[in-house]
Amino acid sequence: MTLRLISSDDSGADRRHEFERLVRKHERDIFNAALRMAGDHADAEDVAQEALVKAYAAFDSFELGTNFRAWILRIVTNTYINEFRRRRRAPDMTTWDLLAREDLGKASRERGDDDPQDAVLESQLDAEVEEALAGIPDVFREAVVLCDMQGMSYREIADALDVPIGTVRSRIARGRGLLQEKLREYAQARGLI
Repeated sequence: MTLRLISSDDSGADRRHEFERLVRKHERDIFNAALRMAGDHADAEDVAQEALVKAYAAFDSFELGTNFRAWILRIVTNTYINEFRRRRRAPDMTTWDLLAREDLGKASRERGDDDPQDAVLESQLDAEVEEALAGIPDVFREAVVLCDMQGMSYREIADALDVPIGTVRSRIARGRGLLQEKLREYAQARGLI
């Protein structure tokens, strides 16, 4: 998933290397956030790649030493939101079904790949949890994903979503409540509650 960028300008080489280093450090978070928001592996790849291209183009405006993770996850979130809005306006299109997660992980292990995306797929939540997460409205899912799965602070989420902290708190509480309703039977069957 690492973005490879080639620059003909050697004066920007240090900046480019710093961008690539930071992306490598956070690539799992980037892809995982895109996957949780999009709910689909192929769409998540598209969102993550587009976000990385946008981030690279804007990297000159990034202040080194500040929170790169929050900055890049904001770009991922905004890219997802913009992509989702564009798709809602576009007519429905048929997509191919993805291979089962187990098949993807098995095929990767057989090839000996050490791809971070495969590691994310192997550590996926149970299908019931993924389905419940995908079943809540986007505004709540985004906030829950950024808070509970990406570990961002309320301030970072507020900045990423460009909303007040109170709105973030409200969305997280509502999203968690919706997930709790959807997962009650799942949790009871596994003896969690």
